[in-house]
Amino acid sequence: MGVIRGIINKYQMRKRPISYLRSLGAHIGEGCEIYPSANFMEPYLISLGNNVRINEGVQFVTHDGGVWVIRNKYRKYKNVDLFGKIKVGDNVHIGTNAVIMPGVSIGNNCIIGVGSIVTKDIPDGSIAVGVPARVIEDVNEYLDKNKEKFINTKQLSNEDKKDYLMEHL
Repeated sequence: MGVIRGIINKYQMRKRPISYLRSLGAHIGEGCEIYPSANFMEPYLISLGNNVRINEGVQFVTHDGGVWVIRNKYRKYKNVDLFGKIKVGDNVHIGTNAVIMPGVSIGNNCIIGVGSIVTKDIPDGSIAVGVPARVIEDVNEYLDKNKEKFINTKQLSNEDKKDYLMEHL
């Protein structure tokens, strides 16, 4: 029965990740986009604000696996675990393969870079990258640095976008 349940869960996550995660207790705001390969450990400990995008391979780790060693080394701790809630504010982008660790809060209007490991809280309006993630600039600095390079392609079809990019880049 466990194998069948696992297959059904994977199917539900692939087809309707937000509905599926909500059914497991995750708090997910409106206007969110979650790629199906994202991993929400203990989803009931995870809260996402509105307009949050979770890219491919993002890991939300709500427990500390290091207690494995403590449980095996010290008999009186053989049944312990260590958990922390994760809170993500509104209007946040979390890049591909980022890892969000237990007990972390990410503020509003933040960008978390590809492959970052977030071990500490990230303040509102920050861009954080690296291992461990650290704030490198704020969103306004990012805008000022890149606004001359922005390309209006969100309204284009995939084919029109391809044609435009091949011609202009």
